[in-house]
Amino acid sequence: MKKIVIASSNKHKVSEISTKIQPFFDTILSFSDFPEIGEIIEDGTTIEENSFIKSRAAFNHTGLASVADDTILEVDFLNGEPGIFTARYAGNNATYAQNMSKLLKELDGVEDKLRTARFRTVISFVDGISDFHVEGVLEGKILKSKIGKKGFGYDPIFHVEEYKMSLAQISISQKNKISHRGLAIKKFIHKIRDIL
Repeated sequence: MKKIVIASSNKHKVSEISTKIQPFFDTILSFSDFPEIGEIIEDGTTIEENSFIKSRAAFNHTGLASVADDTILEVDFLNGEPGIFTARYAGNNATYAQNMSKLLKELDGVEDKLRTARFRTVISFVDGISDFHVEGVLEGKILKSKIGKKGFGYDPIFHVEEYKMSLAQISISQKNKISHRGLAIKKFIHKIRDIL
């Protein structure tokens, strides 16, 4: 297997995934190499569906093995919200800050023990023969205010018990070891090794 397409044009995501899968592929491409694909409408009802919508779109367009990831945040007190609306919780073009503000507002006055949450990342792979998906999960709690400057998304308000810190306070190397995406990528590599 010589080429693979990462079904994303998000530089941060492409860089994180390609660094890990580099040993298995000669060429790693992304949506930046295929601008004609345009925006993919993620209209699935689950995280798995949305991940496969992206990897299948990339495979159908390029004919190359394709990989996509999708990440959601589930808050127990909010019955699993924001869920599949994680990236657009405060609206279609919402910023990270707007999404966090909305979530903090929804949890205003909710005590610590009821603020349990988890990040889930699903990575899907499509090559028309050995299609599969894997999942990584990170359990934690939603803080009452932002702490830390690292990371992105909801990291400043997501508390990791193991480190007694928010994801935005943890170093990148530590985060890669314990994060939902890091765990999903590990499982993905294990499966790819088996297929190859």
